[in-house]
Amino acid sequence: MSTFKIPFESDPNQTLTYQEAIACYAQMAKDHPGVFQLQAIGSTDSGNPLHVAVLSTDGVFDPEKIRASGRRILFINNGIHPGEPEGIDATILLLRNLLNRNDLASFLKELVLVVIPVYNVDGCLNRNSFSRANQDGPAAYGFRGNARNYDLNRDFVKCDSRNARTFNQIFQTWKPDLFVDNHTSNGADYQYVMTLIATQHNKLEAPLGQFMQEQMLPFLYDHMQQKGWEMTPYVESTTEIPDSGITGFCDYGRYSTGYAALWNTIGFMPETHMLKPFKDRLWSTYAFMEVVIDFVKQQGDALALARKQAFEQTRNKPVFTLDYALDTEKYDSITFKGFEAKYKPSEVSGLPRLWYDRSEPYAKTIPYYNYFKPILSVNKPEAYILPQAWEAVIERLQLNGVVMTPLEVDTVFETETYFIRDFKTRNAWEGHYFHSAVKVERKTVQRHFHKGDLLIYTNQDANRYIVETLEPQAPDAWFAWNFFESILAQKEYFSAYVFEDLAADYLKKHPEVRAELEALKNADANFAQDSAAQLDWVYRHSPWYEPTHRMYPVARLMHFPK
Repeated sequence: MSTFKIPFESDPNQTLTYQEAIACYAQMAKDHPGVFQLQAIGSTDSGNPLHVAVLSTDGVFDPEKIRASGRRILFINNGIHPGEPEGIDATILLLRNLLNRNDLASFLKELVLVVIPVYNVDGCLNRNSFSRANQDGPAAYGFRGNARNYDLNRDFVKCDSRNARTFNQIFQTWKPDLFVDNHTSNGADYQYVMTLIATQHNKLEAPLGQFMQEQMLPFLYDHMQQKGWEMTPYVESTTEIPDSGITGFCDYGRYSTGYAALWNTIGFMPETHMLKPFKDRLWSTYAFMEVVIDFVKQQGDALALARKQAFEQTRNKPVFTLDYALDTEKYDSITFKGFEAKYKPSEVSGLPRLWYDRSEPYAKTIPYYNYFKPILSVNKPEAYILPQAWEAVIERLQLNGVVMTPLEVDTVFETETYFIRDFKTRNAWEGHYFHSAVKVERKTVQRHFHKGDLLIYTNQDANRYIVETLEPQAPDAWFAWNFFESILAQKEYFSAYVFEDLAADYLKKHPEVRAELEALKNADANFAQDSAAQLDWVYRHSPWYEPTHRMYPVARLMHFPK
């Protein structure tokens, strides 16, 4: 039996330090060696490993054997933002209390718990009392950024941090059925202690999204209310205040639940309200994890069936959606319990400022916009070909268990190849100059590939991860995160006084190009007066222009030669 106490139990405004948290897990592993294990895996940017704890009541800790036995796997992640620490403490209390149950073997016979005690080890070590200015306790806590100042909840696909690369490895080892990533919110004031971000149901494969919406979420909301922690969807408002409606969250692969969705894992971000006392935030997080466990105990077989059907679709469907937009014409009506929003003169600026009057609580029916519609889709190729030069991309594919077949000999393929024609760039965000609104031109191109270049067939459980990272128009594609940046820079050009003669001779020999140039001059007066632009246009329509400029290196094979 584990008899240790954590600081919170003596002072409800205290959270564990990193060292104290790991010591608690080590103590549980010592006290319960047959059912509880703690491992140090990989590395983080701080130089410390990630720890993974596993509670398995029959003493089996092999993921493949666990899955073969028909048990479900619940993966809990804590401390991704260590200034939001209630999950760290709540999970230790939950595990300690579970391990001390006399009926543990029967209580958790259907379920194995996998826990990362503290994901952002780096930020947890950077302890302070001021970075969460809007938050009611605890007295001291960690910092949102990691050792390289990354927000790790933007890093699950790009994997700039060692934390994320290790997490990818752990996730693929366990392949969980459910994922819980504990957080604290910012934003409006309202009556709830707990709000919830669930994986956006339209982004899940249909059988799984329907199961979550119709079976799991009603259970979670109902049972949280029964435990005294009435819950509402995460409060993201369409305006400054939530009275006019709240919106769902389109969790792309950069986020924890969006990454989980790529693997047909239902994900939840419980977001406790920042202005509620730390003790309430902790106990509501504890209750949420209990309710998730209760659901799996009752509906584990149905969850497994929904995931099986989802993976069948992932492997076989011909069209993949790359991006979504909020459907503003479709919504559900929900009861929302808030506080009246008012305005008064600011004591800082003298101008009107927003405040919430807690003496005037209300319950109103508001719209909840949680339907997203596809706005960008792509036909799945039979395979992608990735040149071996792009090592950073290959490393991430390998971490995620993507099956890749090296070419045995140099080969020429007829490919569908993208050329990047336009994009928008965001400055200085999470270590990147992030690209969006990517426009491509598709061309059929005969391309030579070398022995060792990688064929990636799209008949895998990993298909969503493959498509949503390799298609350059996708919101979290590796092109968006600058992994292919060098293709955008032209490597050769011309000296105008030399190329003038070459261009003139080329136009004489190719009257069709001359006709196209003259038509463009007639249609565009500015172009007609710009000699440099005209010379550049001829260059780009001549054989001297490098064919690989802005050519996306990953090729699509629509029909693999037999």
